[in-house]
Order: sequence, then structure tokens, then C-alpha cells
Amino acid sequence: MKVSIIDLTEDPITSAKKASSVHDVNSADPPFGSRFLVDPSLTFTQNAWDHVPPPMDQGTTIATSLARQRAAVVSEEERLKLNSKPAKYWDNFYKNNEANFFKNRKWLHNEFPDLVAAEEPDAGSVKIAEFGCGAGNSIFPVLSANQNPQLELYAYDYSNHAIKLVQHNPLYAFPPCGSIHSAVWDLSSDDSLPPGLAPASVDIVILVFVLSALHPDEWASAIRNVQKVLKPGTGKVLFRDYGRYDLTQLRFKSGRMMGDNFYKRGDGTRVYFFELDELSLLFTGQQLSKEERDRANLEMSTAEIVDGEDDDGSTGAGSITTVELAKSSPELITNSPNTILPSPFTQLSVTPSTINDSTKKFEPSSANDAEIHPNLLNPSFPFLRDDIDDTSDKDDQNKQLLSQTPRHHPLFTIVNLGIDRRLIVNRKRQLKMYRVWMQAIFRRV
Repeated sequence: MKVSIIDLTEDPITSAKKASSVHDVNSADPPFGSRFLVDPSLTFTQNAWDHVPPPMDQGTTIATSLARQRAAVVSEEERLKLNSKPAKYWDNFYKNNEANFFKNRKWLHNEFPDLVAAEEPDAGSVKIAEFGCGAGNSIFPVLSANQNPQLELYAYDYSNHAIKLVQHNPLYAFPPCGSIHSAVWDLSSDDSLPPGLAPASVDIVILVFVLSALHPDEWASAIRNVQKVLKPGTGKVLFRDYGRYDLTQLRFKSGRMMGDNFYKRGDGTRVYFFELDELSLLFTGQQLSKEERDRANLEMSTAEIVDGEDDDGSTGAGSITTVELAKSSPELITNSPNTILPSPFTQLSVTPSTINDSTKKFEPSSANDAEIHPNLLNPSFPFLRDDIDDTSDKDDQNKQLLSQTPRHHPLFTIVNLGIDRRLIVNRKRQLKMYRVWMQAIFRRV
């Protein structure tokens, strides 16, 4: 059955929202405008519902989709081709779609109050850089709302045609307030800073549906580059991207899977679907505690709906269950394998009992059985191993201990990290569509 995504903005009941959808799950007073599905008989009375738990048979749905996808994966030859020149496919995408595919992300200000503060008339000197800016659907809403004459905006993308679209936007030539700059630059490049930016000079980096477009082997360089440009102690990353087992992932057909949770689209662009612990490991080198995961996965959020668009044209920011990290951080993983698996595929994490029992309540994977990309289980991530002296006269046991010892402090701390779950319905066709996104704010150490 063909599944279509509908636009929440067509709902006349929905009005503009003022508050962020990210806040503590234990908040006593939910913000005005939240929509929660208390009575299942009312499912098709609204276009969307906030933080709806997956249905009991979701485990079966996931297992069936993954089994179908794994039965016919992308060939090694095609994987090499797609991974060798990814910018080419995004160039073709923007040539075909121009600036018309993605809608402006007006929800950014609701979700990330730091943007609002940076745009205040008396905010002073502030630098905001967006990596993976595309046609400018995030940076131009910021520029349009800006009232700070000292705000400097920087937009980068490795697609040459995307940057041309940014530079041909009327707001680029005549910014209403502040300044804007752009250039072609690859976030995953080694040992190069974005043109026009000095190390430790940026206050805010925007990463919206960007890391998912990179190959997992490119994550380390990307994280290092983000860390290099941000101001120590105060610089923040505003992050939003695809979540594990989102509808988009499950509806991929055969011949699209490039690796575990990593796919090619029909136009040759790539997409990865993240899990909570993967994001925590990416930025902090630490997994979440069981309590933190349970809060994010299972507790009810009292967040409000925010209308917007994500990167595939479907409705964006919604209700997010927030993870607030405890002051005492969980232990670093030091007993995980350091080597990357030669194959991009591992075993399915869905158990046979889940596949066969459609009446069993679906629960997200625990920290122990969740699929985490092996790159992130390397204790040295996101740094290379050239700082370890493997040629010295140490015995094998000492070498092994050394290789399992983190060589660097975490680069970021988590301000908040959450799962955005939304049930979108097509009332005319009586379809239910479960969307999952990840959203976070990280602060440079």
C-alpha cells in the first residue's frame, strides 16, 4: 500500500505556537496546544498526535521491513560508487529541485531559544554557522527574524549548486539586518576549516538533517570540525535528524539498504537513522544510563505541537521527550571492539519472539541490545589512533589495555537530548504513520 505524508499546516485548528517542544518530561503544566491521544477512538479526528507510543505490533512491522530490505541490499560496487562522490548526488538533487523541495524551517525558533536570543537587538556580536545548509531553508528564517546588527551568519554545503541557490536568494544580497556569508565546504573534510571562520570563533552551529547524510566513516571528521570552530565552554550545536525505525526507514524498498540503518534514496543521496546512544556517543563518548534511556523512550512527554517541515517535505518538530543528563556521567565504554566490521551489516536486533507475537507490547531497544554503529564503540572516537605508540616494547596485554583507554576528554556535554515521536494520520484513507526524529543541544567542553 502506498503511504503518503500529509502536511499538518492544512489543519485549521492548529495555531502558531510560542513554546519549545523540548522540556523536562516531569513538567507539571504542559504547554498550551499539546495534543495527546487519550481515547483511541479519536485517532482520525486530528491530522497528528504528540508522542504516541508505537503499536503492539510495531516489532513485527520493523522485523518484516528489515528482513525485506536485507534480502536485496545495495551491491558493494554501487556502495563504493555512491560513497566516493556524495556531493555529486546532492548537486543533481538541487539542480532538479532548485529551492522548492524543502520548506523553510520556521519551527527552529520554537525549538532552539538560543536562536531567538542571538537575534535580539542588543545581543551583541554573535556568529552562527550552519553546516549542510542546502538551499538555505534554516539560515534564511534566522536571517529574516534577525534584529541584531552584529549577528554574522555563515552557510556551508558541499554541494556547489546548493550554495549557488543560497547566493541567489534576495535576502542574501540584501540582508535586512546583520550579515550573511556562504561557501562550498565539506563538513567531513580532514584538516580544513570553513572559509571565513577561525578556530573557536563560532557561538552556534546548526546541524539539521546533516549527519544522517554522511557515511558513518565520515562522522569522526565531522564532529572534530564542529568542535574546532565552536567557542570552548559556551559554543552550542543545535541538532535535529532522523530517528531509528522512523516511517521513512521502514518504507524503503529492496535494493536500498547500504548498511545497518543506512540507505540510498532513489536520487543517490544517502540517509542514516540514529539511535539515542549513538548520538550520545557521537558527541560525548558516553552511552546514556538505563534510567536516561527509559525516560526518553517510555515516559509521556508534555510537549506541544510545533508545525514545520523536515527534510523530506513532511511535517517536522513535534513532541520531544527530553533526556537531562545527571551530573555524574555514566562510565565510558572500554570493553567494546575497536575494529570496524568488514561488512556494513550485522545481525537483526529483533528477536524471533517479537516477530511471531503481534500481541506483545512493543518497547524500544534497551542499551544492551540496541544497534550501535561499531565506529562509535571505538573508545578513541572521534580521534585517530596515531597518538598510541603500538611500536613500543609493551607486551600484548598492555597494548590491549592501552588501545581500550580513551585518549581524549569528551568534546561535548549534553544540554538536552530527546526523541520526537508523532503519529500522523491520513483521515481520508484511514492511514496511521509513525514518525521518529532526534533532537538535541550539545555544548562544547
